[in-house]
Amino acid sequence: MEESKKKAIISVVGKDTVGIIARVCTYLAENKINILDISQTIVQEYFNMMMIADLTGKDKPFSELQEDLRKLGEEIGVEIHCQKSEIFEMMHRV
Repeated sequence: MEESKKKAIISVVGKDTVGIIARVCTYLAENKINILDISQTIVQEYFNMMMIADLTGKDKPFSELQEDLRKLGEEIGVEIHCQKSEIFEMMHRV
């Protein structure tokens, strides 16, 4: 597997509340997904986080991870999107 195929881009956006980072990071850790880079900001009351994650150790199919993260987002009141890094890179080429 190429290096970029082992990575995912995870974005989290929504109204800020206690525990967003903890819940997302706990899910990733429980599924053997390592966070390679993370950036988060809060603008007024809105939370925005972007992560680059290493999928090398994951046990679940990628589509299941995407759905789990989407559901987790619903539970905590944010939108979570997860896509493979090569797709993200193709979409954002200039």
